[in-house]
Amino acid sequence: MKLSGKVAVVTGGSRGIGGAIALALAREGAAVVVNYVSAAAAAAEVVAAIRGAGGQAVEVQADVKDLSQHRRIVAAAQEHFGRLDILVNNAGMARRQLFLDATVEAWDEIIGVNLKGVYFLSQRAARLMVSQRSGKIVNISSVHDTNPMASNSIYCIAKSGMVMLTKSLALELAEHGIQVNCVSPGAIATDENKERLDDPAYRAKVLAKIPSGRIGTVDDVVGAVVLLASSEADYVTGATLYVDGGMLLH
Repeated sequence: MKLSGKVAVVTGGSRGIGGAIALALAREGAAVVVNYVSAAAAAAEVVAAIRGAGGQAVEVQADVKDLSQHRRIVAAAQEHFGRLDILVNNAGMARRQLFLDATVEAWDEIIGVNLKGVYFLSQRAARLMVSQRSGKIVNISSVHDTNPMASNSIYCIAKSGMVMLTKSLALELAEHGIQVNCVSPGAIATDENKERLDDPAYRAKVLAKIPSGRIGTVDDVVGAVVLLASSEADYVTGATLYVDGGMLLH
């Protein structure tokens, strides 16, 4: 197994892409801290699935945009498993608003979760990794870190910032044996967007943008995360890997 003996934190790990990442890291041998904000039951299901398959996992409630709660995320890894090797910054949010109607409240919330929280949770995790002289930080962004999306400008700005955050942290942490990379998914089917994708007109519109001719699945994303979290990617840092079926080729 690629991650045997490693300890990982996955933010927003209770469902969707985050839940799939948590399960995939555990299958590769990592002990996993599954972070969630409000979906306690879903997080417990992910943890139960990992334990049922013979793995180790624990859930921890914390809102990543509240910096005072970061301590308990990292502490969960230390207290239950003794170390922290992998941080997957998956937690994210969007709130559709036209630019002309956008509010300061929406800015603070979206930037808080998608950028500020990522930066400072990475800082807290990296301080542990520095002492170990090794570590992996994997940020989950979106193709909209490159392609703007109407009525979602704050989200796109935050995700674009995540790409530069990845490069900046990679530069500073390389000397400590820590690699920082980013995975940017395209159109991925999850429980959260199932209703929209079930609409034939909307689905056809999305498919028309994807050269590979299909909507992605969460399993399409987890392979990239596992790779970047493993020793196979020890010489990869500051990179953004687009998992989008070729969407950006248009």
